[in-house]
Amino acid sequence: MQGVITSSFGDSFTVAAEGKLYTCRARGTFRNRDLCPICGDRVEISGSGEETIITELYPRKNEIVRPPLANLDQLVFVCSVIEPPPNILNLDKFTAVSVYKGIAPVIVFTKTDKSDVGRYADIYRGVFPTYKIDNLTGEGTDELREALKGKFSALAGNSGVGKSSLLNNLCPEINARTGEISRKLGRGRHTTRRTEIFPLPGGGYIADTPGFAAFSTERYDIIFKDELADCFPEFSEYIGSCRFPDCSHTKEQGCAVLDALHSGKINPSRHNSYCEMYREASKLKPWEHKDRRL
Repeated sequence: MQGVITSSFGDSFTVAAEGKLYTCRARGTFRNRDLCPICGDRVEISGSGEETIITELYPRKNEIVRPPLANLDQLVFVCSVIEPPPNILNLDKFTAVSVYKGIAPVIVFTKTDKSDVGRYADIYRGVFPTYKIDNLTGEGTDELREALKGKFSALAGNSGVGKSSLLNNLCPEINARTGEISRKLGRGRHTTRRTEIFPLPGGGYIADTPGFAAFSTERYDIIFKDELADCFPEFSEYIGSCRFPDCSHTKEQGCAVLDALHSGKINPSRHNSYCEMYREASKLKPWEHKDRRL
């Protein structure tokens, strides 16, 4: 049978196949080939009961290593508009890596009852699907649920932004634990201890990832400066129209991206993030980063 790994603990894996859940072990040859099955992997299993074995691991279309997930369609970045406030530069780093890996970014702003979300949502409107969610009333959840239908998505974001509450609203039967905000640290307690995939009522799967306290582009993938502009989708229609073929899109005269910025077609916040990331990427040495895993 073919199925999908929905959770793992040590050498034990749960595989959803043909409407049932199977507890499986992985064939020893995977270890010899330096392969480790992870959540989201499409696999083939055989046997029954305690003898159910994962016999085949199918090629992945993408993967991330923190947390370990494979074959994602979407990464849903959850940000609160207050307590803690969003870190726009970090969010832009996340979305750039997501685009680089071929995983569609989705942005969700929570705690909209406490602050005006408009100034943040305007940054991403027209670039990525953006949703405003009130976890107390559930307002906005139906629209997001529709966007998740039939896809494999993962929730990601700093602790305390409301990921677990959002998951409760999306899948009430999961009854995920929620944590109170730590006012001293400005972030929530890590209530999610390990990655697990949950089936969605309308079809598809969603993973709740552990909270991220910080982000380093190098920790997730290496994006060199000549590849960075392609990770900002709003730049795409202007790239190739610059005066200089090696344009960095940061300060050159005749830069089509800068012209679009000055005419209001590109949000200044997004371009500021790009410039900061470009400066960081300029310090990278290609020969020092041979392993480019996410």
